[in-house]
Amino acid sequence: MNGGIFGKILWIDLSSGIFEIKSIPEQLYRQYLGGYGLGCMLLYTNMQANLEPFDEESLLGFFPGLLTGSVAPFTGRYMVVGKSPLTKTWGDANSGGTFGPEIKKCGFDGIIIKGKADHPVYVSIIEGKREIRDAKNIWGLDIIEADNLVKKEHGPFVKTAGIGIAGEKLCKISGIVNDKGRIAARSGLGALMGSKNLKMIILKGDQKVSIFDKDRFMNLVKNYNSENKIKNMNKISKSLLEKVFGMVKSMRRLKVGMSGPPNLMRSIFRAFGTTMGNTISAETGDSPIKNWKGIGMYDFPYKKSNEISSINIQKYKVREYGCFGCLVQCGAILEVPELNIKETHIPEYETCCAFGSLLLNNDLLSIIKINDLCNRAGIDTISTGATVAFAIDCYENGIINKDDTEGLELKWGNSNDIIELVKLIINREGFGDILADGAEIASQKIGKNSKVHVITSLGSELPMHDPKYINSLAFTYAFDPTPGRHTAASIDFTDTGPLEKFEHKLQMPKGWKKKESKKVEAQVINTAFHQVMSSAGMCLFSTSFGPYPFLDLINALTGWELSIDELLKCGRRIQSLRQSFNLREGIKIAENTLPEIVVGNPPQERGPLKNVTVEYKEFFQKFCENFGWNPQNGFPLKHTLKELDLEFVINDLY
Repeated sequence: MNGGIFGKILWIDLSSGIFEIKSIPEQLYRQYLGGYGLGCMLLYTNMQANLEPFDEESLLGFFPGLLTGSVAPFTGRYMVVGKSPLTKTWGDANSGGTFGPEIKKCGFDGIIIKGKADHPVYVSIIEGKREIRDAKNIWGLDIIEADNLVKKEHGPFVKTAGIGIAGEKLCKISGIVNDKGRIAARSGLGALMGSKNLKMIILKGDQKVSIFDKDRFMNLVKNYNSENKIKNMNKISKSLLEKVFGMVKSMRRLKVGMSGPPNLMRSIFRAFGTTMGNTISAETGDSPIKNWKGIGMYDFPYKKSNEISSINIQKYKVREYGCFGCLVQCGAILEVPELNIKETHIPEYETCCAFGSLLLNNDLLSIIKINDLCNRAGIDTISTGATVAFAIDCYENGIINKDDTEGLELKWGNSNDIIELVKLIINREGFGDILADGAEIASQKIGKNSKVHVITSLGSELPMHDPKYINSLAFTYAFDPTPGRHTAASIDFTDTGPLEKFEHKLQMPKGWKKKESKKVEAQVINTAFHQVMSSAGMCLFSTSFGPYPFLDLINALTGWELSIDELLKCGRRIQSLRQSFNLREGIKIAENTLPEIVVGNPPQERGPLKNVTVEYKEFFQKFCENFGWNPQNGFPLKHTLKELDLEFVINDLY
């Protein structure tokens, strides 16, 4: 084996209690890198088609990226993969923190779980000793309580990833939590873990990632770190920036977004994290308002959005929090005396919007409280907030009433009852049981024309970014193999951190912002590079922080000397296999459509998105033509599959 990989995947069969280490040829790493690329390959070739997600033989994988565990900046990510209980499509969820690197420290490039224990268990892999242990003392606890308890037994330095109450109760919008508040949240993979009676994985290792050309690798890292030092903002700088954040009305009029010079972006992310977008996005039209039916400047104007601003959140910040290998540290730990919370992770922008702008809720303390509840329960805040918005819409339109809602008055901005509803969802109690699998399944149970208030893509609640503001998100929400995701490849969304400025070896088509055909070409490159970034373990925010020696680091780590074209081919291969997984499962993703209100049909008659309607279906067809897929049904063409060394897929699709 060259550097960067161990060549080993740990398989754990919970039904038999057997651990098995399987070797992986180096060629597969060159083709799929790591993360969900390698995960997709192994699940596709080892999991029977058309299994239900909760079937005993359904697989659940944990995969660090290729660069994860090294000292390369921004590479602390890992992916959880499996068949999504929520959408029945390929499912993946990304998380940072310290758990991904610990998988590598245990000497593995991935962990795959199969089978189902006959009672609640947890897995411990500590300094080479592997055990499946009874989890009766931590089952039923929230994830922070469980983490604290296992650390009393196994020591304070173990790393954990596990499910809270929502995952135990098989809520199909639940995720998997590490570091007490970093969550692989989407795709409902917490429910998949819960279906296997697996509460937690506990890791502690001492192995190091080998580096093929250590001198070259370390020089690249040192040079990058020295040229991109993070400067903490002083009081004057923060005060000036706060005044800029207060000019959101002017930013809306001037159509100013959230991008800027790399030095400034690093400092802003360090100081405010993703919450810097809370007020700006509400005003400019980026944030969906009132279950996608409102307009920020009228329904949730600056006077209200400012109440949940990053400036107000900063009052509770006690220290920065950063993932492994992160220079910026955009996270934060809060202390909130008003809520008697001594330590909790900052709510990210998506959470603040999902429980703020989307619900017309300007009660900041309620959002922090809900974020803490969701972190402890291990439930996706995007899907939970969107499902609450659906419920409020149903209540406001007379489809449900207090008799249905356990006496809760579900009105826009009613923060106290919103908190109580979230608790019901987490615990699957009363009306919360109807909502615990997301808005689409809830609508099927409620009936009465409630479907018109569902804002999902193939069952996945849409994120907190409006395609009418960032157009190519419509294409991504509808047609990525993990539908309804803003962290998938969208050329307009990615352009806040231009890829060609991040990796100088990458060339984007000139004029792509002005010419449709060039934009399709740019989306093809973006899609391929996005798969590579994710599979390498890179944080997607890193593209906003200036030039990065991405390909050089991969080659110094592995000794492969890949070209940029070979790297993009890896990305096309990964995306085509993710697409093939869905097609093999009978998902007709090319026929998918988004709710008309999301794409502006009819268009809004006023506000920053006035008269905007987004076309995304023809764009997908043109994308398919350029990507080597059939534009009518999204099937990768036979010659494309052969070119990408995916011949084993042909019989499944043809």
